[in-house]
Amino acid sequence: VQLVESGGGLVQAGGSLRLSCAAPGFSFDDYAFGWFRQAPGKEREGVSCISSSTGSTYYRDSVKGRFTISTDSAKRTVYLQMNSLKPEDTAIYYCTTGPRDLIRIRYQDCGGRFNYWGQGTQVTVSS
Repeated sequence: VQLVESGGGLVQAGGSLRLSCAAPGFSFDDYAFGWFRQAPGKEREGVSCISSSTGSTYYRDSVKGRFTISTDSAKRTVYLQMNSLKPEDTAIYYCTTGPRDLIRIRYQDCGGRFNYWGQGTQVTVSS
């Protein structure tokens, strides 16, 4: 089982990108998904999480109103639509998943047992 991210790239500030995470080996009813990111010299941080079965979502404060997480269970794919990008969004973005019963998704945070991670996709926002 694996996760494969795509859609990263170089974009100017104010631009948009849509990240995709192919998750063919996972049941979207049984697993919750998240996007994390890590910038150079910084710790990895949660960006957004979603549980398709419950409809719960989480966004970190700095991306609220700009990023949208979604899933397409038929395509077994998770998306992160990123609009109004800022230079501070520059990072490697990782897709991750874990059993939904072991993942906590609330308005104010997201955490738990994320067991599987993709290889990451680079997002670079120029000023």
